[in-house]
Amino acid sequence: MFPTLNCDYYGSSLHKWLSVPLGCGMLYVKKGKSAQIRPLLAPYELDQKTLLNLNHTGTHAVSTDLSVIDAVNFLNRMGSKRKDERLRYIQRYWSDQVRGLQGVHINTPKEPHRSCAIANVGLDGMTPVEMAKTLMEKYQIFTVAINGAGGVNGCRVTPNVYTSESEMDKFVIALKEMSGNA
Repeated sequence: MFPTLNCDYYGSSLHKWLSVPLGCGMLYVKKGKSAQIRPLLAPYELDQKTLLNLNHTGTHAVSTDLSVIDAVNFLNRMGSKRKDERLRYIQRYWSDQVRGLQGVHINTPKEPHRSCAIANVGLDGMTPVEMAKTLMEKYQIFTVAINGAGGVNGCRVTPNVYTSESEMDKFVIALKEMSGNA
């Protein structure tokens, strides 16, 4: 699955790409490299030469494991290319409508190869926290305030394949109202 990454180790959160529960992740370890890793929480036997040395999960909900299986099956049916195309489309659908409006700052590159679904937008005169709070309380739109990560100030917007154009239209209207461009 990951030989093209040409890496020894790869860890990933799965909730954004696969829409599985928060806290669900994936770890890839190249064959022969697992013995070099020591777990943060020790298993019962530290002399194992396999990834089982890293598998001290405690009690967890089986539903999380089952959701990953269903999500991977869904992705396989949809195909990564179609998913990528849909995510890029829906991000550009809303961001192109507000890009260039006075007081609105799209902190995501316009070039399609430099972004996918996630984008960041900021408004003049409003902190990211105030913006996220207003979007949630007034418009019932969930975003995440980002303040200063690499100099970026705004709200992270993360639509998914099932996000409709009409839902993004509501977001565009909210941004226009909040920025005085309505």
